[in-house]
Amino acid sequence: MNGPRGNRATRPSIVGSALSAAAGIALCLSGCGSGSPQQPAELVLRGGRIATLDEERPEAEAIAIRNGRILAVGSNEDIAGYIASSTQILELGGQFAMPGFIEGHGHFTGIGESRLILDLLTTTSWDQIVQMVAHAVAGARPGQWIVGRGWHQEKWTRPPQPAVEGFPTHASLDAVSPKNPVVLTHASGHASFVNQAAMAASNISRTTPNPDGGEILKDASGNPTGLLRETAASLVRRGAGEPAATPAEADARARQVLELADQEVTSKGITSFQDAGSSYDVIERMKRMVDEGALRVRLWVMVRTNDNATLAAGLDRARMVGYGDNRLTVRAIKAYMDGALGSRGAWLLEPYSDQPGSTGLPGSLDALAETAQLALDHGYQLCTHAIGDRANREVLNIYQEAFTRSGTNGADLRWRLEHAQHLSPADIPRFGRLGVIASMQPVHATSDAVFVPARLGERRAAEGAYAWQSLLKSGALVTAGTDAPVEDVDPIHNYYAAVTRKTADGRVFYGAQAMSRLEALRASTINNARAAFEDDLKGTLAVGKLADITVLTKDITAVPDEEITQAKVAYTIIGGKVAYRAP
Repeated sequence: MNGPRGNRATRPSIVGSALSAAAGIALCLSGCGSGSPQQPAELVLRGGRIATLDEERPEAEAIAIRNGRILAVGSNEDIAGYIASSTQILELGGQFAMPGFIEGHGHFTGIGESRLILDLLTTTSWDQIVQMVAHAVAGARPGQWIVGRGWHQEKWTRPPQPAVEGFPTHASLDAVSPKNPVVLTHASGHASFVNQAAMAASNISRTTPNPDGGEILKDASGNPTGLLRETAASLVRRGAGEPAATPAEADARARQVLELADQEVTSKGITSFQDAGSSYDVIERMKRMVDEGALRVRLWVMVRTNDNATLAAGLDRARMVGYGDNRLTVRAIKAYMDGALGSRGAWLLEPYSDQPGSTGLPGSLDALAETAQLALDHGYQLCTHAIGDRANREVLNIYQEAFTRSGTNGADLRWRLEHAQHLSPADIPRFGRLGVIASMQPVHATSDAVFVPARLGERRAAEGAYAWQSLLKSGALVTAGTDAPVEDVDPIHNYYAAVTRKTADGRVFYGAQAMSRLEALRASTINNARAAFEDDLKGTLAVGKLADITVLTKDITAVPDEEITQAKVAYTIIGGKVAYRAP
């Protein structure tokens, strides 16, 4: 692992650097100065340090807002002319304001669901998980399913015993939950672990064949261990044997999931959320809740279905841009080319260093090519999950063929590769050349660093693991998300990972690939807006744009590295309304 690229500890704020001369130019609209304003602001933020990310005026002290849009940006004196008796004034007191964080790739319903099940994200051993299941069983009805998510075998302090390929066997769960089926989803979402009761309820046995793109892990005797990789996890009949929920009960729970997700993300300073795959049913529910004013965060959603026939049938009806005062946009398709590195489902050009007999679990090239044509035909962006270097190469090939066939420019289509985690050096320049967006998750790099070299070997890890700088130098647009609930949705910790690449124990993971403070801030705001065709609406704080603003207690562009994660969200402002205020 290399040292960090440059010294970021004590440098000046990015918003006061090269463009500081422009910052001294006052920007006013009609009504500046003394007297009654012609266009009084509904809300004014003043007395802070504001990074606008607008090249014409990168720094300001105050902002005036009216009708959900930015009315003026300037000094405290400039904005005084927009204040009337009816204007609400938010005194920043030196706090740091910036364009609202945009989550570039997360799973909205997954965040809400994680609040209703066992949260295993911070567990450090299999024994701890077994104890949590035992506690849940003690309060459960006979036959009730015990559900959890977030475990990762590579992040346990000690390996489970017994184990197969580093994964536990189901006997330990059977001992504490003999009658309650248990299904525990891997942190990545690309594997699940079940007990014997869950396998029995799902008709999974030693004779069950592996589904396409999946694997039922078995021990030396040929018996299932309980680990289900990739598509094999879909064999689980979650809820089998339980009384079916009434339509009203099912709807209430589904609404609760969305409400909980909305609460979580707005409390973390997120004003827009790019949802990496929801069904048509979920999208319809989102739309109804937008109509009711029940969701505050702005949603940009990728459609995800199990097959292309289902996908094609609903694309035209589902497509919407800026619905409900720019609260909901559906104009992208989510597809898959492989699985996750942690579960060894990522598709690699060469075998895994720690499992030489495997190169991962690929998706269908023919199916993805068909999906690409559907995207072209219906005016959708295509966003394809690709983690391994082979998966990324194959997706780039399919994208290139689609661009050539349709006579379109990739940069105009803004198709995306979701994750782009492990790349061959030969393919990195293709991102910039083809105009393909690298939708990445900085926190994955520091979270996964504990096992990446073991999976890939030192050479591959150094050349192409989370290669942010190499991609930026290719001319590619690089965006930042968290993949929540795989990781915490906190964008401040994601930003810290982007600029330091420091692991939990302080090591630096190939630091030459770290982003600068400005690059990381742009990746979390304007770059995400561009990746969604929304850069005319959001991503910078400029006159006429949506008044989506995050206020932090510390200037994350200027404080020493170790203070970045000490920053807290003071306010989340969406459309000129305070959606979250720190208690």
